[in-house]
Amino acid sequence: QVQLVESGGGLVQPWGSLRLSCAVSGRTFSNYNAGWFRQSPGKEREFVAGISWSGDSTDYADSVNGRFTISRDNAKSMLYLQMNDLYVEDTAVYYCATSSSFYVSRDVNEYDAWGQGSQVTVSS
Repeated sequence: QVQLVESGGGLVQPWGSLRLSCAVSGRTFSNYNAGWFRQSPGKEREFVAGISWSGDSTDYADSVNGRFTISRDNAKSMLYLQMNDLYVEDTAVYYCATSSSFYVSRDVNEYDAWGQGSQVTVSS
């Protein structure tokens, strides 16, 4: 049974940094593309960043490009999201997910396994 568990969320001041981690078990992580999504109250879940199975290809939402970095360690079955220069607008529940799609997708429907979410709150 596949399981994704996020950690590393919390409260941070504007312009601060956080690193989210996602531990994947129950499947061969290196066979899957992966991504991070986020959801704020009253809004749809939105794509944040994606990474190919090898780590060679990444994609970022315009709103986080240049501030966030997605990475993975296939040997440890871990996915990461380094978030720098955080804005209040980055406040959301962040989810990690894996996808068997051929390409790195921004479509939530292309991801078939999800974590439970980790709250990130950016506030002074």
